[in-house]
Formats: sequence, C-alpha cells, structure tokens
Amino acid sequence: MDIQEQLKAIKRGTSEIIAEEELAARLKWSEKSGKPLKVKAGFDPTAPDIHLGHTVLLRKLKAFQDLGHIVYFLIGDFTGRIGDPSGVSEIRKQLTREEVLKNAATYKKQIFKILDPRRTRVVFNSRWYERMKFQDVIALSSKYTVARMLERDDFSKRFKENRPISILEFMYPLIQGYDSVVLGADVELGGTDQKFNLLVGRELQREFNQMPQVVITMPLLEGTDGTNKMSKSLGNYVGINESPKEIFGKIMSISDELMTRYYELLTDEDLQAVRTMHPRDAKMKLASCVVTHYHGQAAAKTARKEFEKVFSLRDIPENIPREVIDFSLSAPPTASSVMMHLVAQGKLVLPSGKTSRNEVLRQFDGGAVRIDGNKVIDRDMPLEFGKEYLFQASRRAFIRVVLRKK
Repeated sequence: MDIQEQLKAIKRGTSEIIAEEELAARLKWSEKSGKPLKVKAGFDPTAPDIHLGHTVLLRKLKAFQDLGHIVYFLIGDFTGRIGDPSGVSEIRKQLTREEVLKNAATYKKQIFKILDPRRTRVVFNSRWYERMKFQDVIALSSKYTVARMLERDDFSKRFKENRPISILEFMYPLIQGYDSVVLGADVELGGTDQKFNLLVGRELQREFNQMPQVVITMPLLEGTDGTNKMSKSLGNYVGINESPKEIFGKIMSISDELMTRYYELLTDEDLQAVRTMHPRDAKMKLASCVVTHYHGQAAAKTARKEFEKVFSLRDIPENIPREVIDFSLSAPPTASSVMMHLVAQGKLVLPSGKTSRNEVLRQFDGGAVRIDGNKVIDRDMPLEFGKEYLFQASRRAFIRVVLRKK
C-alpha cells in the first residue's frame, strides 16, 4: 500500500492530524527502514468497562497495526490515581491503587477484541513513575510554564471564575506527556478533549531532544441519546461486553442522523453505499456489524431474529422518545415505580387516560404493560441502573427509559 493509501486509511474519521506532512514523513521512514512506528494511546482505568466510545480510538490503533506498526497501549495506573482534569469543572476524586488495578485488569481482557496481541505492547506508567525521585519531578515541572497551562480552556475558565485548580492537576499533562518521552512515541492518539495533553507530549519530546510525536485526535462519540458524549454514568452507552441482544437493541434505538456517524467511526463499511439504503435496513446492518465484531456472526444473526420477532412484528414505531430518570434510591427502582413516574409526568399515557397509582397497578395486574416487548406480571420487578428499557402501555404508547442513580 503506497503512502497516500495509508494516509487515507488513517485519516478516516479523524478530527485533526498535527501534522499530516510529519505523519507522511514518518510513514515513508518506516517503509524505507523496515522499522515499525511506535503508536501510543493512554487509557486511565477509571471505570471497568469499555464501551463503543472507547473503541473509536482502539479501531484507529488497529488501523496502524494493519499497516505494520506497533501499538503501545498505555494503562495509566499511576495517572489514573490523579484523574485527568480534561473537560471537567472541578477537582476530580482520586482513585485508590486497588480500584485502578482492578479496572486495569478488565481493560486487558477487553482490548484484544479489537487489537492484535502480536502487535500490542501493554505498558503501565507506574513502572517508571514509582522509580522517580522528587528531584526528577522538580526537573520535569521546570519544562513547562503556568502561563502555558492556563492556555487550556478548562483551566482558564476555572481560573477566571476563581474556582480551585490543584497543582496536582497541573502535573497531569506533564505526566501524560512524559509517557511519550519514555516510550519514544512516534504517534499519539486521543480524543478531541485530549488535544492539549497530546501537544504537551510533543513539547516535552523536543525538550528531551526527541523528534516530536505526531498527534491524531479522534471525535468523541455521542451516546444513544444523540447529544452527550457516550458515558456509563449518563446511561447512554453501549458496552462491548453487553449481550448481543442488548447491543443490537441499543443500536436500533439511535437516530437516523447518528447512524451515519456510527458507521464512520465504528465500522469499515462504505459510507456511500450505506447512504443509498433504507434507514431501517441500514440500522439493522449497523447493529449486525457491531454485534458480529464483539460476539460473532452467529450471535448477530440470533440477535437480529429476536429483535425482529419482538419489535418489528409488533409494529413498534421507529422514533420513540427517550427519557433519563434520576433516582436517589439505594436499591434499583421497580417496574411499577418507574411506570408511575412516567404516567405522572405525562411521558406515557395509559389507554384510560387516568394517572392515578391504582390505575397504573391495574394495568400491571391486567397484563397490559410490556417492558422490552415482554408482558410484565410482577409489578415489583426490579430494574437496573444504567440500563435502557422500552416501556409500552398500549399499541401506540411507547417510551425508552434509562434509569440513572443520583
């Protein structure tokens, strides 16, 4: 594959490459020398599960592997105890070493659903940071100024609003950047919210007389709500370890507008061909592609049949409204308590038009309520936080609900 074709494969779905001419030069050097590029991406294990939002970056790493390069999957077991301040408006809670290591272990199990183990080096940044002396930290901190740190949007905003910024948070970009120095990274990938940190890596490499890394930023994938960044805490995520049925159903719930973006960032499908398809057929294909990737083709076929049996045959409309409900309960809410909330707020209308508690319970007792296509007899059935449910009160009364714990 010539350099232009390689660049085309790498550029698909990217937000920015700093700088493209440098990347082309690195690719040419690799081809001429026969040495693979070192492509780095760092992940702070602040949560145990990888969702489709994370896979946008992982898939781009795989694209580099397919071109013959080596991926350094850096687990920030040290930086994860600090917490990346990117895009936040307040000081982050620090995790314990035990929490970080537990989450890191699950990461290692999940990434090879995408990455090639033979071309992946899993590294932990505690390996070098726990050996550093305080004088080394002082020397590192001298490589960057407070003025440069305050160029970062979130720091600048908090400073102007007289909200606290800890010195620890200032250290985070330096630490992430120094990872690139230690590894001698040729390329570093990250989300658009990581741009500042990635550029710090370039500057530190210059300070240490290294060739500055090429920076590639990737879009932040919107969740199933089509608005917010995919996040487990917001309940708008699709986890790669979820069941085929769950993944298929969640993909089918996204808007037609969001579907094309998912195709571009989560698959290798021809976007022009997709645009010629009927939206529902295209969405079915998208759901099948995603499930196939993480669970296999047989599981995707089964999930599609189940979906068509439960949803399509019941004539469920495509554009169903979606509601996120916050509960301050310690235990998950029940089917009836959620239904009562929806009816009381006017989000779901019962066939009788009544909104009383007794009327809601009567609907359950009469078998008129369905959740995810299944008739609900046990009105005290517990529902899970973070999971999406499809409530149905009549032939045409539907709503998708995500339960979120305050």
